[in-house]
Amino acid sequence: MKKITVPKISIDTTDINLVAQRLEALSVNKIETINWPDTYPSKPDVTFTIAHNGENILLQYRVKENEILAAVTKDNGEVWTDSCVEMFLSFDNQHYYNAEFTCIGKALLGYRKFGEKAVHASETTMQSILRQPSLGIANRGKEIGNFDWTLTLVIPRTAFWESNIASFDGLHAKGNFYKCGDSLSTPHFVSWTKIETPKPSFHQPSFFGELFFE
Repeated sequence: MKKITVPKISIDTTDINLVAQRLEALSVNKIETINWPDTYPSKPDVTFTIAHNGENILLQYRVKENEILAAVTKDNGEVWTDSCVEMFLSFDNQHYYNAEFTCIGKALLGYRKFGEKAVHASETTMQSILRQPSLGIANRGKEIGNFDWTLTLVIPRTAFWESNIASFDGLHAKGNFYKCGDSLSTPHFVSWTKIETPKPSFHQPSFFGELFFE
């Protein structure tokens, strides 16, 4: 099982430019596992960096891919159909959150048990998640080319609204990180940890890795 130690850093998280700069200096983790190579062999170059400051998870994705799509216009829409990065986290080994973000920062945040329907975060909770997409926030149709983009996120502990997290200090969680794009010309489904299912499915807690928050 893969493991990550999530470093604690002292930082003013109201300045997302500063957060982006600090995360760029930390070690990266690769999202490079192709779980269904016969049907979905495409693999963009994707890494993520994760840290925390007690009150917030600080997350940065860096993506190099040859096609983008950013058609979703609102939060808690079908963001996985666009060029999308994701983080799934469980704090109790029974439920998990799926946090999903398009390349222009549109987001989805759900909470569920495996196999059950998700409850989505409120509008207030969604607004509490700070986002800095390097591609800007304007919608875009399918574009072919050489794209190199980043997405920096500040996700407060209150965004995990069912978990009563007082601080991320010392927490042990399980999770996985992904890159997808269901409506791209050549869809891909790439993960941090390996998923052993016959068909693409990221909603597989049994294949989550471990995260240890300093």
